[in-house]
Amino acid sequence: MTDREWQAFSVFRTGFKAVCRQWLTRCDYEYSAPDETTSSVERSANRGKLHLLQQAAAADNKTPAYPQETPIVYNHSLDEVQASDRIKLIIISDNPGKNEQLHKNQRYLIGQAGKVAEGFFRRNPELAIDFRREVIILNKTPVHTAKTKELNYLLKHGGEQFRNLFEETQEWLAANTAALQRVLGCPLWLVGYGELRKKSLFTAYAEELRRQYGGKSEAPVYVFQHFSMNCFAIDFKKLSDAHTSTAENLRAIGLLHRKEVLGW
Repeated sequence: MTDREWQAFSVFRTGFKAVCRQWLTRCDYEYSAPDETTSSVERSANRGKLHLLQQAAAADNKTPAYPQETPIVYNHSLDEVQASDRIKLIIISDNPGKNEQLHKNQRYLIGQAGKVAEGFFRRNPELAIDFRREVIILNKTPVHTAKTKELNYLLKHGGEQFRNLFEETQEWLAANTAALQRVLGCPLWLVGYGELRKKSLFTAYAEELRRQYGGKSEAPVYVFQHFSMNCFAIDFKKLSDAHTSTAENLRAIGLLHRKEVLGW
């Protein structure tokens, strides 16, 4: 990265970690890094209630029980990025899942969907993108649920305080990610668009992103199906032109879905 790019990334990373800690505090949890012995939930016994809602949401959705350890997840993979790295892409997924929230992990897209994403770039070397070294991975919110749709349960039962925080996380990430992208000059991919439409889970993210880019068609923002359940690859195969390069197909598909979903 250039000095300017590194400075912008460092500001983003510091700000993101700080605001995740603030959001945890507001929900009565203590931050705990992956190398510490106790998780955020363990440190906050008998205080924080969000992980209990997340547990109830999973049960309501018939998701098998799993350890609830980090209710709001900062991506610690960002801490490994160095000034000598070159960032070629920013990918925005939905929210941290079961593997991502484990205390020992606290990283994004490390489950099955992440493996699918990694495989896509490995099978398309012409893109010249190392998924784990040259891609910044973020989410539309750092609030964890096992399945994204379980956020609806949190919104229904979490009260006004949670609803306000949930919207705030989206607006902060959309605004600050757009600012970072403008300095880095790389494309921004939104993967997973089912909840970006109006009156959906991530409407706040979509609306803030529109404000940031002014709804301009030339903005390097692209929308795709999610990597989970192999939806991204299936959609890419279905919509690709065999006579066009992988990069050109990605651009065309990403713009097509952006117009369909975001309207610009």
